[in-house]
Amino acid sequence: MADLQAELAGVRAELRRTVRGEVGFDVTSRALTTMDASNYRRVPLGVVAPRDADDVAATLAACRAHGVPVVARGGGTSIAGQATGTGVVLDFTRHMNGLVSLDPASRTAVVQPGLVLDRLQQAAAPHGLRFGPDPSTHSRCTLGGMIGNNSCGSHSVAWGTTADSVSELSVITARGDLLHPGRDWTGAPEGLRPLVETELARLRTGFPDLPRRISGYALDALLPENGADVARSFCGSEGTLGILTEAVVRLVEAPRARALAVLGYADEGAAAEAAAGLLVHGPLTVEGMAADLVRSTADLPRGGAWLFVETGGDTEAEARTRAETIVRAADVLDSLVVTDPAGQRTLWRIREDASGTATRMPDGSEAWPGWEDCAVPPARLGAYLRDFRGLLTAHGLRGTPYGHFGDGCIHVRIDFDLLTEPGVARFRRFSEELAELVAAHGGSLSGEHGDGQARAELLPKMYGEEMVTLFERAKGVWDPDDLLNPGMLVRPAPLDTNLRFSVLPRKPVDVVFGYPSDGGDFSAAVRRCVGVAKCRTTEANGPSVMCPSFRATGEEQHSTRGRARLLHEMLAGELVTDGWQSTEVRDALDLCLSCKGCRTDCPVGVDMATYKAEFLHHHYEGRRRPAAHYAMGWLPRWLRLVARTRTAWLVNSLASVRPLAALAKRLGGIAGERGIPRVAGTTFTRGWRREVRAATRRSMRAGVEYSETPARGHVLLWPDTFTEHLSPAVGQAAVRVLEAAGLGVLPVLPAMRRISKPVCCGLTYVSTGQLDRAREVMRRTLDVMGELPGAGDVPIVVLEPSCAAALRTDLPELLPDDPRAARLSASVLTFAAALERLAPDWAPPRINRPTVGQTHCHQHAVLGDAPDRRLREAAGLTGELAGGCCGLAGNFGFEKGHYEVSATCAEEQLLPAVRQAPEDALILADGFSCRTQLEQLAGVRGRHLAEVLADALEGEAK
Repeated sequence: MADLQAELAGVRAELRRTVRGEVGFDVTSRALTTMDASNYRRVPLGVVAPRDADDVAATLAACRAHGVPVVARGGGTSIAGQATGTGVVLDFTRHMNGLVSLDPASRTAVVQPGLVLDRLQQAAAPHGLRFGPDPSTHSRCTLGGMIGNNSCGSHSVAWGTTADSVSELSVITARGDLLHPGRDWTGAPEGLRPLVETELARLRTGFPDLPRRISGYALDALLPENGADVARSFCGSEGTLGILTEAVVRLVEAPRARALAVLGYADEGAAAEAAAGLLVHGPLTVEGMAADLVRSTADLPRGGAWLFVETGGDTEAEARTRAETIVRAADVLDSLVVTDPAGQRTLWRIREDASGTATRMPDGSEAWPGWEDCAVPPARLGAYLRDFRGLLTAHGLRGTPYGHFGDGCIHVRIDFDLLTEPGVARFRRFSEELAELVAAHGGSLSGEHGDGQARAELLPKMYGEEMVTLFERAKGVWDPDDLLNPGMLVRPAPLDTNLRFSVLPRKPVDVVFGYPSDGGDFSAAVRRCVGVAKCRTTEANGPSVMCPSFRATGEEQHSTRGRARLLHEMLAGELVTDGWQSTEVRDALDLCLSCKGCRTDCPVGVDMATYKAEFLHHHYEGRRRPAAHYAMGWLPRWLRLVARTRTAWLVNSLASVRPLAALAKRLGGIAGERGIPRVAGTTFTRGWRREVRAATRRSMRAGVEYSETPARGHVLLWPDTFTEHLSPAVGQAAVRVLEAAGLGVLPVLPAMRRISKPVCCGLTYVSTGQLDRAREVMRRTLDVMGELPGAGDVPIVVLEPSCAAALRTDLPELLPDDPRAARLSASVLTFAAALERLAPDWAPPRINRPTVGQTHCHQHAVLGDAPDRRLREAAGLTGELAGGCCGLAGNFGFEKGHYEVSATCAEEQLLPAVRQAPEDALILADGFSCRTQLEQLAGVRGRHLAEVLADALEGEAK
């Protein structure tokens, strides 16, 4: 052990001396890279983020001197384990992520390995060009990773694999040689050509002929008739031959217009049989998926399975004509042709999210990769799928195939039991038999994502022992010391070792939330993150929210995946050894905005806001909390005290005195850059009661009078903390609009004098992890609500989206055994949803003005904004609201140390949208946090939709 520690200290010291980029041997850096998107986990010694090729060479030299393996890593989305390792991990995403040059004339680009594919596509698009391969992870996968895995994507039927798009590479070998692989033996290491020339016959006959043959080394690319293409043969080598530092890639001409034909079939078998016959029409894609991977079939034609067939043309009419030709040639139940780009993006999102959706079976049970992308000749796909289904049944397993039907490549997640010894044994038996089945159909064990640890052990079943021995000899030529990613492709670790689940606790962890979608098991909740890394996108895409803190910092630990990895290691107890007291986990969660975006935007439904609240509860249990938890976590209590003592004027006066405000912020853990919001002099319910005292008494009195309801019935209006104490004008406006729509509005406490206890959703206690207090508040609320006339039968309108989301989700998940929680949760409606559901024939006033603003992140994630969009449209309010998060996010943006990230989040979409808005635009922001952020950072007033409609109603009355 002492020798090992000395060796570790030696390589760490040398790396810090010779490398200009970051060198991380700390717990957090290592924990973030223990896993990729596979079933495997390996703990590295450290992580290096090189700034340039010199840093890569220095890293290799230090590791070579100390016998430490090196693993190259891009976006970490590999699904076979090849982006994990026990030595030093090279993270290219931090610095070596640039587009060096782009030459439209030659249709080439020079890229660094950490460049995300979408960045290349954005740069090429103005020139009418694009990079052909496009995996579903295009928003976060890197060019280096694509070259390492020979990635493909949905357009491979038209533009081939990554290897088809690579012209020349810059590679540093394990022994420090700088090579530039290309054609005609350019850049070949010494000894490679003699090896190939003695094995020409084997190389000419030993590889299956199919478009998606990714498994093994592409040594056949070195045949003279194939141009002795060293660069092509390097593609798909999974970082085992050399370290890529730069690449010259070829671009293709992008169609000026596209059409998407969605073809409906009875089942996946019928779709698979039809796919190969469509290739003669020259489609750009032929993708397939079945109904059990689709959350909603509303946008799809009739059928139980679909082919997504894309066509291109110089004009929209030409693309549509080609799509309609394919529809006529296909024997389909139903079809749909879409030329609108937004409509196509909506449909493609259904397909791209399948990689995450497939990780859960229809009954909610877990499913895993491992046999994610086998490929067979396209004409044999139907027969292969039938045999594959039979093998699943024989082993008592379930899985839903989808993927690149036009290339014969199938993705599938299978409900392996990887937690028990019998389950792992069955995983091995199934893997061995499936490898034999794929080989019998003339296929490849990997058709896109590489072999890694998941399949390399089984390569002899596909290639035979002699060819695999040849692979080992080729590896020896490139890397004689076996320094680069050992255990991958050749001399592999067994496929049933290093499983990431083996380190997790077998007994459920004692937690507070109910985790209903995970059987109450916190470990299962954490296992949801399979590493597809949609949270690592560098731009908010459309209405999506996840993950604002990663986009602000660019650091893995501030992504949803990074936090999930640290929680995984906390449960494992090997790297993160102090459990709930871990400072590493606490620090990673510190910049989580609790925006809940991942709850919806993550394809597997990771809910980091809940995990953060759970962690904070345990972390500070019995310990002193940060001052902000008391200042803002207890906000409802402080505001009720101000209202009860009628001292709002005093609080506002003191807050306006700069030295006093600074002192208060310092004591309360509030960012000095923040202004303290003004407290309303009269609470919403007190003012309402004063104005409509007589009417309120009549409506709340039991008996005949109470049963006399308006034409459209009654609703209860929830006095959330923000409306009640900080924005009473929003509540007043909502009452006017709801009553104008024919609804009787009944107040919830504290408007009722006969019951003195207030109600509260518990949001601020949840977001600060004070879960015992949150449950106490929620139980009290349920008691109070149970005393109201008509409790459980009257819809509850909640104006503050974050409070509505807390009542909808946090309430039943914190009190899963209390049936009253579920009933109250089901009664909650947003303002727009109440109007749509309860007054469907009411027409709002026509305002006819443009709008800008941002959909509240909690509304996007939990409640949905479709009724709001329809209400805005009915009122003539044009324009789409921005996605992302305002950055204030309740207490987050007020806490000391968060201001910079908070402001960065606001600058992503919200503030630019406001600055670019027409002069007559209305700025909509239903959330108090969003309105506060707009006021403090942009100096503009955002308004709740209820306020806008109420003003319009008053204008009509005049």
